[in-house]
Amino acid sequence: MKNAIIIFLVFALIGFGGGYLVSQTMKGTDDVAAPTPAETEEANNAGNEPATNESEGSNSGGATAVSAEGEIISQKGCLACHSVEKLGLTGGTTGPDLSQAYANVQDKHGKPINEFLKEPTTAVMSSVMGGNPLTDDEINQIVEALKIASEK
Repeated sequence: MKNAIIIFLVFALIGFGGGYLVSQTMKGTDDVAAPTPAETEEANNAGNEPATNESEGSNSGGATAVSAEGEIISQKGCLACHSVEKLGLTGGTTGPDLSQAYANVQDKHGKPINEFLKEPTTAVMSSVMGGNPLTDDEINQIVEALKIASEK
């Protein structure tokens, strides 16, 4: 009985510790990514568009629309776990590629993508977004970007 309790406590601590690390990683990503729009605007005003594409993680040559579409996804830290290959955004591999999320979330999670982003149905997304919820405007921007990705 004592061994079972000790094992439970060890696994509980590991689970909470892992959740905390993911949460802190997402917060740290937001802090780093937040200045990007201002830097992007300054770079565009100076005529340095190639640097902007690199900072957005774009692999496609000179597509400024990709940078604009992916900006919100980068700002909110989604790229810490996800990629959006269709927008030229390379990120983490923990989560799935979001290129087809606009079309697939309804079937996969039983609710439209905008509702999923308000109240995720997965434990990981619930814990990640619980500490940093999206505003309605941010949700609309992300949904629009993912719609564009799904049409490419």
